[in-house]
Amino acid sequence: MANTSSAKKATRKIARRAAVNKNRRSRVRTYVRNVEEALAAGDKAAAVEAFKVAEPELMRAATKGVVHKNTASRKVSRLAQRVKTLSA
Repeated sequence: MANTSSAKKATRKIARRAAVNKNRRSRVRTYVRNVEEALAAGDKAAAVEAFKVAEPELMRAATKGVVHKNTASRKVSRLAQRVKTLSA
């Protein structure tokens, strides 16, 4: 248990930050899942639209430090590749 007032404040800040990060990570997963579902259904138009929404969300999460920059770039790249092959 935190003893000093600064440690108590740090604990509060960490909890608040963790909640925000959890929310951001959840949003990213939701948008990525929407792309995955559109790809599985074979719906090109829906996949393209879902990808256009998912890409900035992934990069925003990387900017905020929720996911690593390379991880976000890799996910965007792989999703883009799959959307592209669907349209071919």
